[in-house]
Amino acid sequence: MKKSKMSSSKGKKLLAGSERTILHGSISSGLADSNERITVTVLLRRSSSRVISQKVDQNAHRLPKDRDHLTREEFCSKFGASNDDVAKVESFAKAHHLEVVKVDLAQCKVVLTGTIAMFSNAFDVKLAMYKHPSGTYRGRTGPIHVPQELVPIVQGVFGLDNRAQAKPHFRLLDEKTLKSASPHVSYQPPNLATLYDFPQGLDGSGQSIGIIELGGGYKTSDLQSYFSKLGLSMPNVLPVSVDGATNSPTGSANGPDGEVMLDIEVAGSIAPKSNIVVYFGPNTDIGFLDAIDAAIHDVVNKPSIISISWGGTESNWTTQSLDAFNQAFQNASALGITVCVAAGDDGSSDGASDGLAHVDFPASSPYVLACGGTRLNSSKNKITGEVVWNDLPFGGATGGGISDAFDLPSWQTNAKVPPSSNPGGRIGRGVPDVAGDADPVTGYDVLVDGSNTVIGGTSAVAPLYAGLAALMNQGIGHPVGYLNPLLYTKILDSVFVDITSGNNGSYNAEVGWDACTGLGRADGTKLFNVLKAN
Repeated sequence: MKKSKMSSSKGKKLLAGSERTILHGSISSGLADSNERITVTVLLRRSSSRVISQKVDQNAHRLPKDRDHLTREEFCSKFGASNDDVAKVESFAKAHHLEVVKVDLAQCKVVLTGTIAMFSNAFDVKLAMYKHPSGTYRGRTGPIHVPQELVPIVQGVFGLDNRAQAKPHFRLLDEKTLKSASPHVSYQPPNLATLYDFPQGLDGSGQSIGIIELGGGYKTSDLQSYFSKLGLSMPNVLPVSVDGATNSPTGSANGPDGEVMLDIEVAGSIAPKSNIVVYFGPNTDIGFLDAIDAAIHDVVNKPSIISISWGGTESNWTTQSLDAFNQAFQNASALGITVCVAAGDDGSSDGASDGLAHVDFPASSPYVLACGGTRLNSSKNKITGEVVWNDLPFGGATGGGISDAFDLPSWQTNAKVPPSSNPGGRIGRGVPDVAGDADPVTGYDVLVDGSNTVIGGTSAVAPLYAGLAALMNQGIGHPVGYLNPLLYTKILDSVFVDITSGNNGSYNAEVGWDACTGLGRADGTKLFNVLKAN
């Protein structure tokens, strides 16, 4: 990641990567109330960062049974924040009359509370209120500043700005899409598991799948009805509150409830004996990060798979946020956690209006399995065709492209990832890695707020692969963990069905890896057998 040059402000130094701009279309409504009390999180450096990076790289190219994943307790002991670094931040907080309300060594976080006036003085920022079509938010422009002695310690400061950071990547089947598409068909997730040849005789027993949600909620009665209709017992579903967010159904399938129910019902029906742990966090950069960290470092539920169907265009994130999330996903890989992330539903533009190609984050992190979308046609329980999902201009299309933030990973070197379609032809991390059915025209039968509906989007693909990972973990006897480097080796070439027809705007499907469907769609049993045999 590129870092900004440091400059001084009142004897302090600019915190690299902390620069913020207001959302396009925002209107200022005045300064924030200086007496309002807020909570801010200071992210600290890890102990032995180089060591953990080397450990992940060394283990990444080994097949699962040879891996040496850390326990969460070992990770905290070896790579958590140091007490000396925490003490320096506590001293800084005291000098600015800020209260330390929480210290988490494993997550490398110190949480502070105080008034906006106190934080403005401490970090040399000016906070204002803005009105935007997406909602009112507290924001800032420019960088954050910290004392010289904290420059090597502090990796990010979060919570000063509380704008909505991400959106869910699901698409309801609507009339415009129907009129522009061929006759539609919908699938129950277990039907897709059969079509995609997921391993049989496994049900996810003993596994825990973490699902990240930034709004909405589920009703237990709906889940009971849904799984009963499928002839399955309802999985154990547990909500976890992060930063005050809770399981709060809105009553509308058009809102975040659609995302929550889709995620639970897809993952849960693929691996019905698994524990489904839903981490509800606020839709801010720190709320999102805290929910992910809560799942990664959960010593009670210990999820070995995490599914994320929320995200936003890379250009809407600060560098400190990109780095912080990427660090969290690297931590997950060291712990043997597979992280599946939706690649986005707005084609190669990712919804940006600047005429350029963009990819979605956190799908662009090299430490996650980025999940793109297809349109799946079948007849008599046989696949008859599968192409890139693209319902534009009336509907959505799979995200995918070349990252502007992350360099090409070593494991993608031989994948023939093309240059970015943008001027300059940047070489970077290619998105996605894998694909599966996402078109709402061939979407998923789900039950949301008492209503049966059909939903698509790459939001469905992330929990689909999360369910597959749970089956494989059960069958192999330990977590498959960080899969990306393994999937790009020749030994696993035979497990993918290549998708060679269609486009997502700027990028076309090709033989081999492409920026629409990645390596293609995995044959579940073939993937499982290769991993188990090695």
